[in-house]
Amino acid sequence: MGVIGLNVDNKLYEAIKNSGISLILSLPCILLKGLLNIIDEKDEIQHIPITREEEGVGIAAGAYLGGRRPAILMQNSGLGNSVNAIKSLLQLYKIPVIFIMSHRGAEGEKILAQIPMGQLTPNLLDLLNIKKFIINSSENINDINLAVNLSKEYKESVGILLKRSLWRGEK
Repeated sequence: MGVIGLNVDNKLYEAIKNSGISLILSLPCILLKGLLNIIDEKDEIQHIPITREEEGVGIAAGAYLGGRRPAILMQNSGLGNSVNAIKSLLQLYKIPVIFIMSHRGAEGEKILAQIPMGQLTPNLLDLLNIKKFIINSSENINDINLAVNLSKEYKESVGILLKRSLWRGEK
């Protein structure tokens, strides 16, 4: 990984930590690999790898009810797997969860199967009434703090889309 990518991952980590997120649930993603490595190395934010996105929704809901500020780190394709849990658990009971998603299937995507969900994701967030934040450069990484604060204030989940351009094509 080049220096730019490392700097972006460190900035992402610091923004997540400074926003008050105390629990990260994650699924593997090549774009999030560096960030996940930093989370594990620093050991300041509890990290639990999960096997399915909706599993993460359930764990995050329980963590929130137990006083934690949870976030799920995943590919945007996992949003489709989580629709029922978002609507029938998080939104019904006003449990805010932060969804931090690598935006696969968008600009520069080489894997054809990622493209349909990549195109649908922003509209799906709108349809689910989940406020979205687009992070496409290191200059707007601090929008993570804004997103977390809005989530906390309004007790609503938010979606943070990390665009490939954030890493400037290094991954």
